[in-house]
Amino acid sequence: MTKVVLITGASSGFGEAAARKFAQDKCKLILAARSLDKLRALASELSSQCVVHVAALDVTKQESVDTFMTSLPADFRNIDLLVNNAGLALGLEPAHLVDFSDWETMVDTNIKGLLRMTRAVLPIMVERNTGHIINIGSTAGNWPYPGGNTYGGTKAFVQNFSRGLRADLLGKRIRVTCIEPGMSETNFSNVRFKGDDTRADKVYEGTKPLSAEDVAEIIYWVNAMPAHVNVNTLEVMPTCQTWSGLAVSRTMEQ
Repeated sequence: MTKVVLITGASSGFGEAAARKFAQDKCKLILAARSLDKLRALASELSSQCVVHVAALDVTKQESVDTFMTSLPADFRNIDLLVNNAGLALGLEPAHLVDFSDWETMVDTNIKGLLRMTRAVLPIMVERNTGHIINIGSTAGNWPYPGGNTYGGTKAFVQNFSRGLRADLLGKRIRVTCIEPGMSETNFSNVRFKGDDTRADKVYEGTKPLSAEDVAEIIYWVNAMPAHVNVNTLEVMPTCQTWSGLAVSRTMEQ
């Protein structure tokens, strides 16, 4: 039976790479993102390998999610795998200098968007008593860094929500996984720095970060495990990255 795979944020980065990986298995792909033109170009490229349905989706808007779900063609509605990949970081300022609208956008996308999609798809899986939800978290949800305040907070939510979801689904044949990548060279930093390519490029200078294809392989592998195997959480960093020591200020007034 052909697997139906829904990927949000599929127009670039991890989502695009995951679409390419699952296309090799001739899955039925549902590719969703705000950029419909990019999705159509990707679908055209993958159409020789598998059947693809694309649709514009803004996970920050409930009406967009509702329209997306009700408009799914009949043969794409039995979703076997949901990859909650849509997400972003904005800015790297300390909390007292941040643009509050950036915080709101991250919460609306990384938290509320993931909740909307999960709530929309999960009843389908529960009714069929089968399925897998893979949520894309981040090492930022485990290890804080200056300027990562709200972004890290949203990804900590993704991890804990994934665990709570597993607890809710006890006794059902539905898997939940949280994948937490570290430094990855996609368009992530370009988005974070709002199109400042020079600043984004400096993030990766002198490193060999994870690629979108690396993370797509992990997404694929986690889902390819036997149905009785649930990978709860998987944190991954490039070899060049690790945790920092505790920060200590030696200049502040006593």
